[in-house]
Amino acid sequence: MWVRSALLQSRDRVASAERLAAARGRCLSLAAQELRGPGLALMAQAADESPAPRRAGEETQLKAVAQQLLRLADDLADFATEPSPRSLHEAPALLGPVIDAAVAGVSAQLGAGRRHWQVEPDLRALRVRADSRALEGALAALLRRAARHSRDGDVVALRHVLGSETVAIVVEDEGDGLPAQDLVPESASPSQQSGLGAGNGSRGLDLGLTLARSLAAAHGGDIRLESAPGIGARAWLTLPRTRLLDAA
Repeated sequence: MWVRSALLQSRDRVASAERLAAARGRCLSLAAQELRGPGLALMAQAADESPAPRRAGEETQLKAVAQQLLRLADDLADFATEPSPRSLHEAPALLGPVIDAAVAGVSAQLGAGRRHWQVEPDLRALRVRADSRALEGALAALLRRAARHSRDGDVVALRHVLGSETVAIVVEDEGDGLPAQDLVPESASPSQQSGLGAGNGSRGLDLGLTLARSLAAAHGGDIRLESAPGIGARAWLTLPRTRLLDAA
C-alpha cells in the first residue's frame, strides 16, 4: 500500500512541476510580446527622418534602448520554449559554419554598427560532437556581449585553446572592460562575489548569458568571463576534450 501511495505522490509532484513549467512559459511568452511593442516603437522613432530637432546623440540612444528591449524579448522567448532538462541533438559539427552563422546573426542585429570579426583558421577547422544549433546559440550570446561592450570598428577575435581535459572557444574584444563584479557567474558563492571587489557597474539582467551557460552545461561544459577595465574582455566557452573530433 505504501508503495502505491509513494508512486501517486511522485506522479502528483511531476504533474505539479509540469503545470508550473507551462505557466512559466506562458508568462515569459507574454512578457516577450509586451517588450517587443515598445522596442519596435523606439526603433521606428529612431529611424524617423522628420525635421523635428533632436539633441546630440539622441538617435543613437534611442536605437540602443530599442535594441536592448528587443534582445531581452528574444531572450525571454528562448526561456519560454527552453525544455528542462535540455535535450540535445548531437552530431559531428564543423565549427566554421557554426561560427559563421553566429557572426551573421549578431552582425544583423548591430544595424549600422560594424565589428571586425577575426576567426582563427585552426578554430574554423575543428570538429566537435555537439548540437550545432545549441552551440551556435551559446556562441551568439557571447558575441552579442562582446559587441555590446565594444565600439564601431573594434576587433572581436575568436580563437581556441586546447587543454588536457577541455577545448575552449575564446572570444576577445577591445571594449570597455566591465568591472569584475559584472562578470560574476550566478553560481558563484558569496565569498567569490565579495572577493572580486566593488565596481561602478552592475551585472544586470543578462538572460542571454544565462541561457548560453545552460547550453554549455548541457554539453558538459561551462562559460567563464574575464575582464581588464579599459582594455577589454575575454569569454571562454569550454567543452570536454572528449567532444573534440579529428580536424577536418
